[in-house]
Amino acid sequence: MQTRIPRRVPLTAWPTGNRNVSSTIPPWRPTTVLDEWVQKEARPISLRQLTFFARNLTLEKLLTSAEYLREELPIRLAHRLRDLQSLPYAVVTNPHMSHVYELYYSAFEAFRKARPVRTVNDNQEYCVLVKKLLEDHLTIIPKLAIGVLECRDLMPAEDIDRLMYSLLRSRISRRLIAEHHLALSEAYHSPHAAKDGNGSFESNDFVGKVFLRCNAGDVLLRCGQLAQHLIRQAYGPDCRVPEIELQGHLGATFPYILSHLEYIIGELLRNSVQAVTDHLKDSPLSPPPIRVLVCEAPQHVIFRISDQGGGIPRDVLPHLWSFSKGPRRQSRLQNLNKVPKMAATMQELSFNHLPSLTHVSIDDSLLGRNSMGSLTSRPPDLKLGMGLPMSRVYAEYWAGSLDVHSLEGYGTDQFLHISKLGNKNEQLSTRASMDKL
Repeated sequence: MQTRIPRRVPLTAWPTGNRNVSSTIPPWRPTTVLDEWVQKEARPISLRQLTFFARNLTLEKLLTSAEYLREELPIRLAHRLRDLQSLPYAVVTNPHMSHVYELYYSAFEAFRKARPVRTVNDNQEYCVLVKKLLEDHLTIIPKLAIGVLECRDLMPAEDIDRLMYSLLRSRISRRLIAEHHLALSEAYHSPHAAKDGNGSFESNDFVGKVFLRCNAGDVLLRCGQLAQHLIRQAYGPDCRVPEIELQGHLGATFPYILSHLEYIIGELLRNSVQAVTDHLKDSPLSPPPIRVLVCEAPQHVIFRISDQGGGIPRDVLPHLWSFSKGPRRQSRLQNLNKVPKMAATMQELSFNHLPSLTHVSIDDSLLGRNSMGSLTSRPPDLKLGMGLPMSRVYAEYWAGSLDVHSLEGYGTDQFLHISKLGNKNEQLSTRASMDKL
């Protein structure tokens, strides 16, 4: 039997400060359309698989990559659409959640109807579609964040957070495989790509989106200088910003998605620099340094970031990893309405706003145009309440972890574990996890 969700809900049922939301909730489609796709399981991949498959890129490999993407995107979207359809009526009729649902369903329809990719021209047409939908979906994170805050009294907070983590993890997975294929397509058609004797394309430091030589010291230095620059820019040139001392195995090198790591490290260092600056702004003493220790183990790289910024306030600490719980809800909503688009990477800060980074080269080829911006580059007073939860989503995506230990009145220790071998599959959400809602 075919089930339909009501087509229209008055906007007045959901007061919002953002009048850009459509005055009519978009129509909701029959749930049975998804049934065929929801029965299919996503096929998670590892960094090692992404790297070895595309190391010597040929046309056959490029078309195989396109077909994997064409089959995988509608499956991953279908599972998340079914999750949204399973929410309480009062939640799915929220205009922001409805906006997300409509974008997801439009993308699902476009991807499931895409033609098989059998030629170079087919691939170019498919890449145009993928690029357009990636751009369209930049509004999803702020809309989701506003939606869960507005709906937090309509569902248990644990269920809302589980949904948010699931949606964001899936979003990362879709953008990763889509951007990876776009990068491979660009490399294949690039006139500067080097070919070996067999006509295949030789890889350099990047294979698609995978950065083969991600160096711990370089990433820390680059993100640290950006964090210091943002505080000086916000508080004035006379602001005393803490130094960042780097210790340990700074030469640790491993394959990783550079934009993922820079987002996490950038957020952690930004939090520490701002905490120390705010905590000691009225003190005549120089701010104590932020100490970063890197430990390279056989299978992991561990980052410990220690500051003396006074620790995390008691009313915030219990809700540190929640997207929906915690104090200052109204100010978070107001700030989120100021961020219409968000990639949740460090890529949206234009390069002419960067400080002069004297100790490390920062060119487009190294960064792959996927490094500086978004959440990490927001002004210090634009608190969204989602930087740390997003960082944990990124850390856990490749089977890593992120933990924060706070000593109220003194400071914090932040621990980031990264798998350095590239042999861990994506940590994707399954239907079973959301059936518990």
